Amino acid sequence: MNLLKCEIEKKGLPGAESQRLFHGRGHCFPGYEDVLIDWFSPVVLVTLYRDRPEGWVEELATWIKQYLTAEAVVVQKRYLPHSPSSVIAGELPDNVNAIEAGLNYRLRLNDAQNIGFFLDMAVGRTFVRQNAEGKKILNLFSYSCSFSVAAIAGGADNVVNIDMNRGALALGRSNHQLNHLDLRRVSFLPLEIFRSFSRLRKLAPFDMIICDPPDEQGSSFRPQRDWPKLARKLPGLLSENGEILFCLSSPRISTDDIKGLFQKVELPLQWVDTYRSEDDFPEAEPEKGLNILHYRKI
Repeated sequence: MNLLKCEIEKKGLPGAESQRLFHGRGHCFPGYEDVLIDWFSPVVLVTLYRDRPEGWVEELATWIKQYLTAEAVVVQKRYLPHSPSSVIAGELPDNVNAIEAGLNYRLRLNDAQNIGFFLDMAVGRTFVRQNAEGKKILNLFSYSCSFSVAAIAGGADNVVNIDMNRGALALGRSNHQLNHLDLRRVSFLPLEIFRSFSRLRKLAPFDMIICDPPDEQGSSFRPQRDWPKLARKLPGLLSENGEILFCLSSPRISTDDIKGLFQKVELPLQWVDTYRSEDDFPEAEPEKGLNILHYRKI
């Protein structure tokens, strides 16, 4: 455990902004590939992807609470069915937010498998916020709509959020309200994307499309089957010189797979750049971490 503690201490004491304190899933710290530790002031979330020896988690939580003066430490066991969470040190506040670049995002700690916010996607939200002004944006697989919050904060004229999960969209609406953003510029549509392209064509054209599908989601999304469908249909929803952000974080499909797909079907898209997570998310093999492919229509 000394290596883990040393890595956290290297970062110094965190402030109000949320932060990944330890990123074991990038396989840069042997023996800790199953551990993630996140700071959501004043709470720490420890995520485990395998069982640990008896007492290990409790010892870690005690040290974290003392070192960071956290109000609570929550542990989520992703290796168990339904990924249960529990508070193992301190007391969880009624409401906890992720804070990023001055924006707030309500979290569902100790309540759901996915807490409602992905820290590693900060690079994508930053890009969207910096490039959203005056644009009409389509946010696919929007989940809790963090991209939409960033876009409206960056001056987007309009954002259309699409997700099958009504609960996630309700959380997304709350996130906009939490940041006092104008809901008249935002829509939240509970649609199954592959059955809704006729409706999306009526809403088009869009100046920017954000496509952040899950790694795999039962029968509703399977990477090898559904990425080609998205690649073929999305360019037709773009305005002249419109942009697409394809967000990849899956061992099942690589950036080379996506680029090869585009070349094979001769899509009217030109690759602009690839964005990866920042220093708090070290990856031994960057292709297996988050990659955001930025394309522009030609």
